Amino acid sequence: MIPWLPADSIFPPIDQALTEPNGLLAVGGDLSPERLLAAYRRGIFPWYSPGEPILWWSPDPRMVLFPDQLKITRSLAKTLRHGDYTVKLDTAFDRVIAACAAAPRPGQSGTWISPAMQAAYLRLHALGYAHSVETWRSGKLVGGLYGIALGRAFFGESMFSHATDASKIALAHLCAYLARREFGIIDCQMETSHLATLGASPIPRDDFLARLAALVDAGDAPGHWPADGIDGVFRKMA
Repeated sequence: MIPWLPADSIFPPIDQALTEPNGLLAVGGDLSPERLLAAYRRGIFPWYSPGEPILWWSPDPRMVLFPDQLKITRSLAKTLRHGDYTVKLDTAFDRVIAACAAAPRPGQSGTWISPAMQAAYLRLHALGYAHSVETWRSGKLVGGLYGIALGRAFFGESMFSHATDASKIALAHLCAYLARREFGIIDCQMETSHLATLGASPIPRDDFLARLAALVDAGDAPGHWPADGIDGVFRKMA
């Protein structure tokens, strides 16, 4: 039986997560900042459809991307060096998460980024834990991603693209920014072929949790990232 979480209860041990569906650990609880941060610190994340109770997951294996292992194709490298874009951090978090919620997903008729989820991550953004990386062209937001930073671990949540390679541009700049700040891992949660093409790979959950334990208490205190903290880095390397 999957435990039901009252509002004030803690998560069960990770090894109690189901193998089918892979990683389902608990049901219920809430999306308060305290609950969400406690979940991420333990390698747990919420993922559920509108109309369902909150479902909490910790799959095995875990899909991760190390910041220095992003795969950049020749065409993307050319765009990064010479493309007409600007990358900003934390200037339009609300617009990024709304765009991610509206983005079509292959094989899915809706989105898990419900109004309640958006409100929860907006609260985390206000507290300095949730961040957006945004690709802009001619003053228009054309792509981006958002996620959670704890210590020197980043938990990627979703991305969107309204122009060719716009989300990949954001991801490349995120990896460069995190590498510069000595982040050790980007959690990609579930294994997909698309993530694999970007350089992500599955690792055993125990390995992921051990790495996480060493990273979440390291690094700087939470806070908004500098808007221009990474723009132009690839042009400078050209």
